[in-house]
Amino acid sequence: MCLIAIQPYIKVIRQVTRTMQENIEDKRYIYLYRDKLVTKYREFPIEDVFDMSYRAFGKKGRGLLYIHTRKGVFSYTVKTSPVQFIASFNEHMKNK
Repeated sequence: MCLIAIQPYIKVIRQVTRTMQENIEDKRYIYLYRDKLVTKYREFPIEDVFDMSYRAFGKKGRGLLYIHTRKGVFSYTVKTSPVQFIASFNEHMKNK
């Protein structure tokens, strides 16, 4: 396996008890390999990934990374811009 790029993302997990609600940010990673894209619970063959896009929101650098696949569009909350990750994906797909 040849690792091309890594993009951190977060998953907000809400824990509710009898007296309070707590939001926990679980830090995870998206790995771009030559033949696949891997997240914590999903794996996409690279030929099933059509495109990636990013939409920023707020002033703290957060946004949503969208991965467009044959099985639908999957969104991931990012705290840093994934522009370099998307560029690495586009470059890889162009040279394929």
